[in-house]
Amino acid sequence: MPSPVVTAFFDRRTGSLQYVLHDPETMQGAIIDPVWDYYPQAGAVTTESADEILAHVRDRGIEVAWILDTHPHADHFSAAVYLSERLGAPRAIGEKVVEVQKLWKKLYNLGEAFPADGRQWDRLFAEGEEFMVGRIPVRVMFSPGHTLASITYVAGDAAFVHDTLMYPESGTSRADFPGGSSQDLWRSIRAILDLPSETRLFVGHDYPDDGAPPQFEATVAEHRARNVHVRDGIDSREFLKTRDERDATLPLPDQMLAALQVNIRGGRLPEPEADGHSYLRIPLGRFEPR
Repeated sequence: MPSPVVTAFFDRRTGSLQYVLHDPETMQGAIIDPVWDYYPQAGAVTTESADEILAHVRDRGIEVAWILDTHPHADHFSAAVYLSERLGAPRAIGEKVVEVQKLWKKLYNLGEAFPADGRQWDRLFAEGEEFMVGRIPVRVMFSPGHTLASITYVAGDAAFVHDTLMYPESGTSRADFPGGSSQDLWRSIRAILDLPSETRLFVGHDYPDDGAPPQFEATVAEHRARNVHVRDGIDSREFLKTRDERDATLPLPDQMLAALQVNIRGGRLPEPEADGHSYLRIPLGRFEPR
């Protein structure tokens, strides 16, 4: 099975993993889940995380064929548009993103001026769709639960599983956002764990102690042996109890209400208003404090 080279980039402020995969034979590659840095106290957006990725692909001579999002993220802005403009690569996400757009269009009261049809991306992938990155075949797996629209990219012997699994000792990711479902998450994870045992799974988040490196890669076999939420022998009832009880204690991500209105636009700020500045909308009273 073809094996891509995978380089991880870690945004410690949000605990987010970003990835560059490439085919070592053709040097064609793809960027997955890039971060556009947002500083809420200042209302400032900067590009240091994305620029680190740009420097990597240029230094290594990687021709970027795709810029891929796994889902509309709730904890960081997507840098897909920024990178696409600089690299000339198309942007893609799963086709169920339109359901997330419709949900959050209503929560933000965006009105008919906001198109909830996925046109903000160059390509919307369907379940089971395949494409190539160099000689590496990439298959799209629909894997909802964390969000309605989440997908996994299976690239040769590597799978980018976004916010389904975490490192085995940390278990799994939450499923309590609007449109999320712990039952869907269970089914998605079981499908991922049915991949070949040697498949390398790359997760979307880690939250290490200050100064410690992130943990983000483990094989299917390692997850089945020791993942604290879904290892072999744990059934759906036990998982749902653990996940739902844990989710009930978690506060919403600090950037969620800011990030989703950018990410349902594919990684664009709202259109500037008459003074030339963009403004974010915060829906008041929609969510209970935790």
